[in-house]
Amino acid sequence: MPATYIKETSKFPEGLTLLSSPTPNGHKISLFLEFLRLSYHVKRIDVFANEQKQDWFLKLNPNGKIPVLLNVGKDGEIIDAVFESAAILIYLADKFDKDFKYHYAASDPHYYEELVWIFFQMANLGPNQTNLLYFLRLCPENIPYCIVRYTDEVNRVYNVLEGQLKKNGTGYLVGNKLTLADFTTWPWVNRHKFSKISMEKFPVLEQWRENIAQLEITKIATNIPPSEAWGIIED
Repeated sequence: MPATYIKETSKFPEGLTLLSSPTPNGHKISLFLEFLRLSYHVKRIDVFANEQKQDWFLKLNPNGKIPVLLNVGKDGEIIDAVFESAAILIYLADKFDKDFKYHYAASDPHYYEELVWIFFQMANLGPNQTNLLYFLRLCPENIPYCIVRYTDEVNRVYNVLEGQLKKNGTGYLVGNKLTLADFTTWPWVNRHKFSKISMEKFPVLEQWRENIAQLEITKIATNIPPSEAWGIIED
C-alpha cells in the first residue's frame, strides 16, 4: 500500500503514522513498513528546521529525534508512540510479522544472533558514521584528527560486517533470510558515498548492499519521505 502524507499534527489519522526524514534511521522504518506491505501515513519532519524539537513532537519523543511510529485508534487516541529505530522495528515485527517472515522467534537458535547484529548497528555503525558525517560535512571547522578517527572506525565496523556476511554465507547477516538485522544495517551502508567510505575492501558487503538496493520495494522505501524535499546532498 502506498504511504499517505499528512501535515496535521494536532490529531493523527487512525492506523500507523511514521514521523520521519530521509535519513538512514528513517529509512530503516519505511523499508520494513514497505516489505510488510502495510498501509501507513507519513509526516515529513524537517530536521534542518528543528521541527523535531517542537513541543508537539517532544510529547511523542522526549529525545527529540526521528523516527517515531504512532499507532492511533479509531477515536484518534494514540495507542502507542514508539521511538528509537530498533525498538520500532521490533514493535512492527511483534505486531505485524506474526509468521516470522522477517525476524526470528525467541525459540529459534537465530533469535539472539539477530539481536546482536541489531544492537551492533545501534551501538557501533550508527554513532560512528554519524560522527564521521558531522566532521565531514557539518562541523564549522576542519578537524583532520576527527575525520581520520571516525573514518577508521567506520572502516573497522564495515570490516566486521564483511566478516559476518562471509561467515554466514547466505547473503544475509543472520540465518538464510532478510531480517531486522539487515533492515537496521542496510540504510547506513547504503550511504557510504555520503560518508566518503570506499567499498573496495568490502566486496561481500557491497554485494549485499547492492542486492537489497536493486529490489523495487527498496527503491520505493528510500524515497519515503523524498530526499529532494530537503535538498540533501547525495554525493
